[in-house]
Amino acid sequence: MTRRISILGSTGSIGVSTLRLLDEAGGDFAIEALIGGRNVDLLAEQALKYRPAVTVLADPSQWPAFRDRLAGSGLDIACGEDAVCAAAGRKTDLVMAAIVGIAGLKPTWAAAATGATLALANKESLVCCGRALIDRVEAHGGRVLPVDSEHNAIFQVLDATQKDKISRLILTASGGPFFGRTRAELAQVTVEQALKHPNWSMGAKITIDSATLANKGLELIEAAYLFDMPGDKIDVVIHPQSVVHSLVEYRDGSSLAQLGPPDMRVPISYCLGWPDRVVWQAPRLDLVKLANLSFSAPDENAFPMLRLARQALEAGEGMTTVFNAANEICVQAFLDRRIGFLQIADYVETAMMRAQLPTISSKDHISRDMSGDRMTLVLEIDVQVRSLVQDLFVSARQHV
Repeated sequence: MTRRISILGSTGSIGVSTLRLLDEAGGDFAIEALIGGRNVDLLAEQALKYRPAVTVLADPSQWPAFRDRLAGSGLDIACGEDAVCAAAGRKTDLVMAAIVGIAGLKPTWAAAATGATLALANKESLVCCGRALIDRVEAHGGRVLPVDSEHNAIFQVLDATQKDKISRLILTASGGPFFGRTRAELAQVTVEQALKHPNWSMGAKITIDSATLANKGLELIEAAYLFDMPGDKIDVVIHPQSVVHSLVEYRDGSSLAQLGPPDMRVPISYCLGWPDRVVWQAPRLDLVKLANLSFSAPDENAFPMLRLARQALEAGEGMTTVFNAANEICVQAFLDRRIGFLQIADYVETAMMRAQLPTISSKDHISRDMSGDRMTLVLEIDVQVRSLVQDLFVSARQHV
């Protein structure tokens, strides 16, 4: 039986890896929808190769070039936000949700109502919407599978039938390019240095998040919702080798871990094959060659984003949206060389202190889920916080 697959963010690293895995693993599959951002050439190449039912370009400014590239192909193509959400909401068997940032929220929310298995690589949707997103997927007969290597690892080793026997979840973090540096040593780091991740090949935003430990903070929030686990039962340890991807510690003293090479194709393949496993030429883990694995506690003085994420989780889902929005705009400002590396956390903390926003109650996801009001509320908070942070930038420049 042919499996139909939609890929939201097909031109990003997760989307490209997904298509390569499908090619390598073979099997009977068809692409229902491909959605790309603004990479016209790559999206057109993918469309011509896989001939999906619909291909959508998100960026309207690139539409003329995209339309010309596919003229005469006979393919159904479209452009813009409405078209993106419509394509994401098409009936299919599996949706790979891999659009980066809050831009992925609307299409992921649309995909959640299709009844498909939702392979979730867009962590921001879960960080901001909490259990509401999971409830929406399950209410329509679907299932959420985590793509992030850490959550995918926990998913593989967590025994849901013995949840009461779990002592804690342990997320591992590589430490990024600045592991071991003090706060003083981080004051003058450059964009180029921050983009040199020692283990993973990722997009610019997530690479900076790894450098600040914001990515691990987002993953902590995500883990709390995915596995219905309070924040005080989720710990983070620095593991520079990125081989142990996370652990579940049980109350009998056993700790179960999933190990693998630092290659995102491994968790992607697990999602594509679940509940089975995909057979492909996966990289092998050579423990003898590795020789040593090390672990240490994170330095939250030098990397306060982890502490701020924990505070946001404790404050409630409204504050997790504040954390995410402020971080997104600050990361972009750092990439644009408008603020320094340490200022990312400074501005995020200020935004969290100044945001006068309602905390979303635990009951809201039940009443708001089907109407879409919850997503609208999250987007309203996001817009307000981005405006607040921009005002903070302007104020800072005026006082220089």
